[in-house]
Amino acid sequence: MPKVSVYNVSGSQVGELELAENIFGVNPNTHVLHSAIVLQQASVRQGTHKTKGRSEVRGGGRKPWKQKGTGRARQGSIRSPQWKGGGIVFGPTPRSYGFKLPRKVRRLAIKSALSSKVIGNEIIVLDQLSLATPKTKEFAAILNNLKVERKALVVTADYEDNVALSARNIPGVKFVSATGINVLDIMVHDKLIITKDAVAKVEEVFA
Repeated sequence: MPKVSVYNVSGSQVGELELAENIFGVNPNTHVLHSAIVLQQASVRQGTHKTKGRSEVRGGGRKPWKQKGTGRARQGSIRSPQWKGGGIVFGPTPRSYGFKLPRKVRRLAIKSALSSKVIGNEIIVLDQLSLATPKTKEFAAILNNLKVERKALVVTADYEDNVALSARNIPGVKFVSATGINVLDIMVHDKLIITKDAVAKVEEVFA
C-alpha cells in the first residue's frame, strides 16, 4: 500500500497515512485518462455555432437571368453558394459534442489520475484544513508553508465556504470538495492538496 506523509497547515509533518492500493496505487492507464479528459472538455463545449445554408439566406427568389442565350453560365439564384452573400456549403450547425464512457472506465480514469499524483510525489495530505473567516492572505501563507509554488488543487471532505472564498483569488489554485473531484482538475494542476477526511471519503466512494 502506498504510504504518504501527513502535514499540518504550518508545513510540519505530523504522521503518515496508508492509501488504498486499489485507488491510489494502480498503474495509470494513459489511454483511459486521455478519453476522460476529452469527455470533460467536450461536455463543456456550447456547440452553438451556426451558419446559414442557401435555403436560409435572405433574397435570391428570382432567377438572375434566363437559362439560355446570354452566354453566361446558368444560374438559378443569387444566393447559391458560389455567389457573394450566398449560403454556406456544409457549414456548422448547433450540436452537442458530449459522449459517454462506461462507468468502469470513468472510475479507472479517476484512480489513474490519483495514482499518477502519488507516483509523481505530487500529493500533499493535510491533517485538517479549515479557516475561521475568508482570508486570502492566510490561505496563501498555508500554501507557502507547504512549499506550493505552482498550480494546486485543494480538496476537503465537505465544501468549506471560507476555504473556497480564500482560495478563489489566488492564481492557479482551485478548491473542490471530495464529491466534486474529477480527472481534468487533477491532471491540469501540478499539486494535489487533500485532507485526511477527503482521502477517506474518496476511498469510500471508489472502493
